[in-house]
Amino acid sequence: MSNDPEKLIRTAISELLVEAGQSPDFDETESLFDSGKLDSLAAVKLLTILEGELGIDLSDPDFEVEEIDTYAAIIELASEQAAA
Repeated sequence: MSNDPEKLIRTAISELLVEAGQSPDFDETESLFDSGKLDSLAAVKLLTILEGELGIDLSDPDFEVEEIDTYAAIIELASEQAAA
């Protein structure tokens, strides 16, 4: 598990963007999935990282992909989970 969740998340997103043929650079509030930059396979990979590396529980039946559509939203989700 990373000591710096924000760095781990930023690195994971950058790597997924490169795998998708995109630039590894992104803005914290820019859409990753709704924009089409990343696809559903990338979403699964990102969710696996969030659960496996950071211990974020995504088993909520009301979970929506919009909750991980931006870096800022992912950081907020991770912060909420850490505070719980």
